[in-house]
Amino acid sequence: MFAKHRCNNGAGGYPQVRLTALVACGTRAVIGAVFGPATIGELEYAGRLTGDLRAGMLLLGDRNFAAADLLNRFAATGADLLVRCKAGRRLPAVARCRDGSFLARLGALTVRVIDAEISIITSRGAHIGHYRLLTTLTDPSAHPARELIRLYHERWEVETAYAELKSTVLGGRVLRAHTPAGIEQEVWALLVAYQALRTAMTDATDSIAGTDPDRAGFTVALSAARDQLVLAAGIIADTTIDLVGIIGRQVLAQLLPERRVRTKDRIVKRAISKYNARGPVIDRATYKATISINMLTTDP
Repeated sequence: MFAKHRCNNGAGGYPQVRLTALVACGTRAVIGAVFGPATIGELEYAGRLTGDLRAGMLLLGDRNFAAADLLNRFAATGADLLVRCKAGRRLPAVARCRDGSFLARLGALTVRVIDAEISIITSRGAHIGHYRLLTTLTDPSAHPARELIRLYHERWEVETAYAELKSTVLGGRVLRAHTPAGIEQEVWALLVAYQALRTAMTDATDSIAGTDPDRAGFTVALSAARDQLVLAAGIIADTTIDLVGIIGRQVLAQLLPERRVRTKDRIVKRAISKYNARGPVIDRATYKATISINMLTTDP
């Protein structure tokens, strides 16, 4: 069922599982998840998550999920979409909005196309990127383009959730099961443990008005939970339930600082090989950054 990763010289390494999840940006709680063999692509798995979408949701997605058929399936659930696509994608305009965005058609779906140049300026210089976003929020008065551009940055929260599952909970180890049924059970167990921790962390931050869930440390919560299991402590025996609890109090006692502005490109930080990776030395310093957004209004 789970095939090994294909290399230049054939199959090698461990069998792999591909997991695709729908994650809440604010709390990073898992709304839905599907997984299976890595031989099946992300788009196929993403299509299976349509049952978890509802009217009133805003779905953020990266360029891999901008396929017209998939976006039409997502929109049919009643959820709104904000998805990045390739900057050079041809999208003939059917109408122009006064903020510089325009309307286009993707099959039966009408989308608003927002082109923007985003600059991040630090003392080391400026980094400029071109973003093209597709959204079903077609009214520029109700949903200004600049607000949507800033909101799209929240899509990265799902990457943090993946890292917490793979690196923090698993500690960089591979799954232990040796059968497909065992692997399925183990992945669901990981998701349940992750969701329980996220629920405890959200209950804790919600107990103090104005506390951003981003400031709750996942590692802190995981360590506190492990301590309770080792000690067999904190077992609920009363009818009165403390929503903050021991895990929550540990989280609140060690809140993280407010999230910094991201200034680095997404890169591989450590080579798989024991030899040094080729390329420039990674700059790990933190810089104060200023972000500016320039709407692009060139006719498509």
